[in-house]
Amino acid sequence: MSVDTPAWVRDAVFYQVFADRFAASERVPKPGALEPWDTPPTTHGFKGGDLLGVAERLPYLADLGVNALYLTPVFQSASNHRYHTFDYFHVDPLLGGDAALRELLDRAHERGMRVVLDGVFNHTGRGFWPFHHILETGAASPYRDWFHLDREVLQGHRLITPYPPHDAMTGASLGYQAWWGLPALPKLNTDHPPVREFLLQVAEYWLRFGIDGWRLDVPAEIDDEAFWQAFRQRCRAIRDDAYLVGEIWEVAGEWLRGDRFDALMDYPLAEAILGFVGGPSLDMGVVMAHHEYAQHIRPLDGPAFGHRLVELLGSYDPDVVAVQLNLIGSHDAPRALTVLGGDRDALRMATLLQGTLPGAPCIYYGDEIGMAGGNDPANRASFPWDDTTWDHDLRAFVQAVIRLRADEPAMRHGSTTAIGAAGPSFAFERRLGDAALVVVVNAGTEPIELPIRIPAVEYGTLEPSALTGWSGWDGGSASIAIANGEARVPVPARRGSVLRIRPA
Repeated sequence: MSVDTPAWVRDAVFYQVFADRFAASERVPKPGALEPWDTPPTTHGFKGGDLLGVAERLPYLADLGVNALYLTPVFQSASNHRYHTFDYFHVDPLLGGDAALRELLDRAHERGMRVVLDGVFNHTGRGFWPFHHILETGAASPYRDWFHLDREVLQGHRLITPYPPHDAMTGASLGYQAWWGLPALPKLNTDHPPVREFLLQVAEYWLRFGIDGWRLDVPAEIDDEAFWQAFRQRCRAIRDDAYLVGEIWEVAGEWLRGDRFDALMDYPLAEAILGFVGGPSLDMGVVMAHHEYAQHIRPLDGPAFGHRLVELLGSYDPDVVAVQLNLIGSHDAPRALTVLGGDRDALRMATLLQGTLPGAPCIYYGDEIGMAGGNDPANRASFPWDDTTWDHDLRAFVQAVIRLRADEPAMRHGSTTAIGAAGPSFAFERRLGDAALVVVVNAGTEPIELPIRIPAVEYGTLEPSALTGWSGWDGGSASIAIANGEARVPVPARRGSVLRIRPA
């Protein structure tokens, strides 16, 4: 099976938008009272962000350097995050409806920005019309096979109980299977042909509408290779460059052989980066309170990070690695700044690695201005558009990394080679033809002079890159000699450096 990944993703910098929390437009009427925008987020509260608000803030995103959006679910739902889908063929009225998505797509595409939507096909909300039909008619409903109903329900001995307390964590008494036992999320029976066809038509419909790809929610819970193969075939028949990226939290090469997804959300890389740059700053209380981070994030020194990085880069075809969705934060994890104990230098180092390693960087909304927050719902606060609260230096650094990535084809299309690691520091090379750059990060609390090996260049120099000298953040502006394919790179504590290789 050959790998065929969308070429445009190699050049993409994504921005993840949680639609209820990013921006609100006065052009979208609200049906009633909302939570105040600037108060702490709650589990069930609505802030009133919408898609016209996103469209109106595209200049902000373009200024940052973003050229692709990943939107959390936008379809009709009774939850603020909209993973409880009611109607897969209509955008939620609170977000502005279908017309708002149309405007957002048109404005984004005019700017050369791509837009990827979130597809939630493993489970629905209780308001999904086939489920509601079963609530009204029980086992007599022709939609009874769309879900996993208990035998007692199918035999007519009892009814579904769809509204137990919110904290119910078992589906044993519901009368139906629910995702993680959560009553609000009835699990679809994707073995049933009409369900499969319905979902495939949803995927096709929105690609025809103009979206550029799908991020698939918990796809491993639809453990059906043939379904996802058909999903890819149907999507690619509509858009041959549609980006299909799955939310799978571990290394999973079987999903990326060319017959299902193009890429995964690269949480293993995020966990390695956070463990490396965080070091003593890691907030292990926050880490241990997260179901995935508790298992995978630990402090890493330079050699351990390098070993893990080489392992991850070697897990997939290079064309897959080049389009992995590289994140250091998302709506499903505590904010990166909070994981890192509020250490902004650590966040800068994480951003530098995220932006210079292969794969498409994805910025979680607000991370670029220093938003903090622990586990859900604290990680889903409203974007503060009063810029007096922003960390402007951090945002300028994120801009600089994105600009470096855009200016240097080697950062987007080149090979990646680990060339040095010692103590708390690590270095790698990005090379495309004769153009090559070196990225060095010192996550330690003392300055270092890291020995590196550059096999392709026997004699020459390492010269400052465009990022070098950013607010004095890295190692300065002096050239460094390469002799016998080796060099020693000085890097201050808790800093990084990007250097260009100049052969003699």
